Formats: sequence, structure tokens, C-alpha cells
Amino acid sequence: MYSKFQLTKKYLNYYFTASNGKGHGVHSPFVFEFIKFVLNDRKHYEIYDKAEAVRKRLLNDERFIEIEDFGAGSAVIKTRKRKIKDIAASSLKPKKYSRLLFRMVQYYSRQQVLELGTSFGITTAYMASAKNNPAVTTMEGSAEIAGIAQQNFNLLELNNINIITGDFDNTLPAFLTARKIGLAFVDGNHRKLPTLRYFEQLLLSAQDETIIVFDDIHWSSEMEEAWGAVKQHDAATLSIDLFFVGIVFLRKDFKVKQHFTVRF
Repeated sequence: MYSKFQLTKKYLNYYFTASNGKGHGVHSPFVFEFIKFVLNDRKHYEIYDKAEAVRKRLLNDERFIEIEDFGAGSAVIKTRKRKIKDIAASSLKPKKYSRLLFRMVQYYSRQQVLELGTSFGITTAYMASAKNNPAVTTMEGSAEIAGIAQQNFNLLELNNINIITGDFDNTLPAFLTARKIGLAFVDGNHRKLPTLRYFEQLLLSAQDETIIVFDDIHWSSEMEEAWGAVKQHDAATLSIDLFFVGIVFLRKDFKVKQHFTVRF
């Protein structure tokens, strides 16, 4: 992964070269609509307070758990026995992006949502709380972490979430058989080849207008290469780079491939 110094340099370059976060100068009507009604939706939804209360509790949880990590591993914590609060601090997606995913599921009325990488379920809970009541499936490698996530779903009274535990290389192909995915959030393995493999597998279950969101696309040179390969794929007709996440829209009505970098 990149060092903090390298990542800061990359972020500053992104910030000063990205398109305006208000949509000024963006000539795609679809992207302008996304910026106006999704990216910059300032309404305060009920799930915001509920999910952040759970996050706060996790960030203060002193209990130790044993975890099994099938991904690239934690950049902060190397031991298998870890404090819940330390895992939460290093792995939970900031509320800014969790809320964005919630708004995307809600605005585009995605009915079938898949998440690769549950962690403690904060982002999962956000997406599952969209008013269209989506069916959310989330996959987690660690049984201990998945168990805590389920406790959080129960606390939030979310009954539309299904957790699948195990190595994605085994669980993902089996799950995708005969299923169509409306939105997928890929946050489970920050390496190039697995990321591209998941993308290819998701394409087999994609439909027109499927949305795939990739986490930490600038986390390392490997992830930047993966993001570049995703953008070049014929199916990725529109992509939006928000630096910490990359969004791909699979829309056949977009005949000319478009890529945008937007300040967020």
C-alpha cells in the first residue's frame, strides 16, 4: 500500500484536478443528476443517527476477538487477536461514504444489493435502510466479525440482510448463480487480481444499469491498476472516481465510454 505521504500527494492532486463537486462544468446529464441529487443530497435520514451510534459503540469496545483475514490484511493491525475498537477504527468506511452508498441504493432503487466485506456491518446497515427495502447480501471472511455484524443488524432491527461467511473465492461464485445484482460494493480484498476476478464474476450477474462500487481504488499501485483495468472494460460505460471509492455504471445506452473524476 502507499504510505501516508504518498497518499496525501495523490489526494491533493485529485482535489485540485477533479471536476467541481457541485456539478459545474459537467456536461453529462446523468452525472450532473448524480452529483446534484445523490452526491450532494443534504437531507438527514433516520439511519444516519442510528448507524453512527453503533459505530461509536464499536470504537469504544475493548473486547478482543480472533479473526481470519482472507484479504490483503490490515494496514494497521497485524496480529490475529485484535481489539474490536482497533478493527473498527481501521476498517469501517467513514460515514461520508457509507451515507453515499445508502443514497445510491435509495435514489436508484436497487433491489438486490451485494457487499463483499461486511466488517462490523455499518455500511451494510446503511444500504439496507434505503426506503425501497432492498434485499442485501453481505459476505465476510471472518466468522467472529460476521457474528458481531449480525448483532448490530439485530440491534438496528434490520431483517433484510443475509450474511454469508467464508472465503469469497468459494462463496461468491455459488451465490451469483442464477442471480441478478442491482448494486455491488467491493471492499473485501485490496489486491489487483482478486479485485478483477470479482469484477468479472459480478459481470455475469449484472443487468443493464447495474452499479459496482470499488473501495480504496488509490490505496496501492495494485488497486490503481485494477481500477484502470475496470475502466477499460467494455462493460464499464461510465465511471466516476471519488478518490476513496470508484463507481462504475453498466449502462448499454451510453454508447461512448465516459470517465469522470469528481471532488467529494
